[in-house]
Amino acid sequence: MCLSPADGCDWEWYLIPLQNKGKHMDNLLNKYGTLSDGIRTVSPRESLEVINRGGLFVDLRGKNFTDFKIPDIPDIFLMPHRLLSEEYSKLPADRALIVADSTGLKSKEAVRFLQEKGFDQVAHMAGGFVEWERDGLPVREDINERLTGACACQLKPRDRMK
Repeated sequence: MCLSPADGCDWEWYLIPLQNKGKHMDNLLNKYGTLSDGIRTVSPRESLEVINRGGLFVDLRGKNFTDFKIPDIPDIFLMPHRLLSEEYSKLPADRALIVADSTGLKSKEAVRFLQEKGFDQVAHMAGGFVEWERDGLPVREDINERLTGACACQLKPRDRMK
């Protein structure tokens, strides 16, 4: 298994320490959020509570975003959205999954995909990482990976410390 980029993996996702590995998440998500059109939506604060009870945060943002900032939580699985359809089987089916992206647009689509693949304890985090930060939830930041640009298509590294 790929535990960090240093392991020489061929893919861009990796697991950041799974401290709660193996905990059974029997219907944990049923206590949180709202259900609409078959998709459970949880707030960032509810997401943190689920994670603290053994859930796993699945971050769909690309490496250029996750290298700079990620939620500072015990369990996080980094899997860019573009790799989800190929690599989804790496996700643990026995844990509650909180799926998030930058703003909450792609995560809803990803939850639907995972449900079609048999995952039943999966929820979309409303507002994505933007709302996570806005709510003042814990964030780990590496300023050496900060990006700048007028829009996402023009992002480039800035303020690199040596």
